[in-house]
Amino acid sequence: MTRVLVVEDDPQLVRALVINMQARRYGVDAAPDGATALRLAAAHRPDVMVLDLGLPDMDGVDVIKAVRGWTRVPILVLSARQGSDEKVAALDAGADDYITKPFSMDELLARLRAAVRRTEEVPLAAETTRVTTDEFTIDLLAKKAVRGGRDVRLTPTEWHLLEILVTNPGRLITQKYLLQEVWGVSQRNKTNYLRVYMAQLRRKLEADPSHPRYLITEPGMGYRFEG
Repeated sequence: MTRVLVVEDDPQLVRALVINMQARRYGVDAAPDGATALRLAAAHRPDVMVLDLGLPDMDGVDVIKAVRGWTRVPILVLSARQGSDEKVAALDAGADDYITKPFSMDELLARLRAAVRRTEEVPLAAETTRVTTDEFTIDLLAKKAVRGGRDVRLTPTEWHLLEILVTNPGRLITQKYLLQEVWGVSQRNKTNYLRVYMAQLRRKLEADPSHPRYLITEPGMGYRFEG
């Protein structure tokens, strides 16, 4: 059974979410605040989190950052905040998708199913657990990047994007696919996200970010990793 942790302080919304999720055979835990959410996440290890940003004791972005310290569980943000800065902050902290209130229950459940599907990954073959280039090394099992003998600090979003590219060497990965996999279906037209994050990855990994050797852009189509 897939376990969902709902973090929301509106009792009526929590009740609606729990009823709809249980009807679809999800196991559901609910937390009314950030502290309870962190305790339940550590104790029950949910398969996916649905998180409101406006919690009574702490900001939801801080919950995301705390959870991302030890797990990559999918996090779907629910929020009445509609500003792009708020969305970027949540996504950059490690959220997988962002749903603005009010929302359709059918849409939320579809996003939930998509998030769960993305975690059902086939284990990496032994030969693909480490990617080595002349400039950097990526250890996919340890979630670690090293360049010039030094660890490279990557955000969860940067890591997710890099991981998709390096596990598909030589293959063109479309903009739409990357946006949907890394940011969720609601952001699949936000190509500016990709430009920003690819530029950040190149600055951290490429010897000459303006003339990349490994993280290649296919204009108007997508990106490719050349090992």
